Amino acid sequence: MTLAPILDAVDTGLEASLERLFDLLRIPSISTDPAFDAACVQAADWLVAELNDIGFDATRRDTPGKPMVVGHHPGDGPHLLVYGHYDVQPVDPLDLWHRDPFDPAIDQTDKGPVIRARGASDDKGQLMTFVEAFRAFKAVQGALPCQITILFEGEEESGSPSIIPFLTENRDELKADLCLVCDTGLFDPQTPAITTMLRGMQAAEFTVIGPDKDLHSGMYGGPAMNPIRVISSLIASMHDADGRVTIPYFYDGVDPVPNAVKADWDSLDFDGAAFLGEVGLSEPAGERGFTVLEQIWARPTAEVNGVWGGYTGAGTKTVLPSEASAKVTFRLVGRQDPDAIADNFKQFLEDQLPADYALKFTSGHGAQATIMPTDRPEFAAARAALSEEWPNPAVFIGGGGSIPIVGHFRDILDVDSILIGYGLDDDNIHSPNEKYNVTSFHRGIRSWVRVLGALGDA
Repeated sequence: MTLAPILDAVDTGLEASLERLFDLLRIPSISTDPAFDAACVQAADWLVAELNDIGFDATRRDTPGKPMVVGHHPGDGPHLLVYGHYDVQPVDPLDLWHRDPFDPAIDQTDKGPVIRARGASDDKGQLMTFVEAFRAFKAVQGALPCQITILFEGEEESGSPSIIPFLTENRDELKADLCLVCDTGLFDPQTPAITTMLRGMQAAEFTVIGPDKDLHSGMYGGPAMNPIRVISSLIASMHDADGRVTIPYFYDGVDPVPNAVKADWDSLDFDGAAFLGEVGLSEPAGERGFTVLEQIWARPTAEVNGVWGGYTGAGTKTVLPSEASAKVTFRLVGRQDPDAIADNFKQFLEDQLPADYALKFTSGHGAQATIMPTDRPEFAAARAALSEEWPNPAVFIGGGGSIPIVGHFRDILDVDSILIGYGLDDDNIHSPNEKYNVTSFHRGIRSWVRVLGALGDA
């Protein structure tokens, strides 16, 4: 497939593409705040109109929450499901923004021009790389190289409460050969990446309950075991001196990184000390014997996200609290079972409780890790296509976080996903002054032209 005329159309149409992106960025589609419900509908309608303008059969699909946007376009190649989300995070604290977060503009920085607005990187700028690539194909060839189904969601930033029912109810319509997701990032500004593994997660909250009321420390301090002392001991016991999690059976299902993958990671220009130094730290605290990248991408974690109990107001109150609580989340890898992790953690805590103390335990949402089938030929085709566009060859990387939609696509639709994105670590997503490099947007569109062409040929 000859892509040069299509890539030329992307280049000559960049200003118009930016104008369309700015139109979408001006819509304050904050999904978590009901005050912006109308804006979410407006954003969905805007996308429907844009897709229909380039030949899709697109409709807004209302849900009990925010609307979905579904579009279909015929093509001779494989059937691809394309996913992104048009909703954005709240903008608080507003006083830290350098400009109105919904008045997008190009800022000149020492690293080049950037698009500054809420949603510029997460995920409107990324989503529009798809749309503008489709537009370029249609303008030059009048057709797309693959059959495309689009699913743009409006609740990703508020937990996606409607996505599972919607996928289940529309399974036949959304079924495809492969899904493309643009909600990840580059490895660095010169190096494109395909994320091939995502960590899962299990959440839990527990409370240690001791005496039947708060106690005066002058009367009971010493003979009465303080629940905060108990919970501190429990938390400290979760890791050994080498950073290894001590919960029984915790590492069941954790597989070693294949040697070829580890060699690829070791070849990346990543400085673990600099990574920690950016946040004022110097020593990695994960499992000894693993690199910082391995600790982020391929090793499970047990982290305490909050601890409370007793008096925390101004001044002093000499009290032994009757209970103390903590929130914990586990990042999971490989074949770790979230339910088993929660059950074993509860037993681990109960086994260490002193006499007279009880445990209240609540298991939160859990999701397994996702490992992409990189032996599928589409992964090699996409990697080669990306390498044609960027200064450095594309790399397969891991992801330290979780993208639940990828698991839903596999579980409900039986569809694997290729995760390609063009964001950068300094894009300030979810924070004030969010940005998206103009180069990310421009090369992102060109990248999808190349990837779609490669998948169509494959």
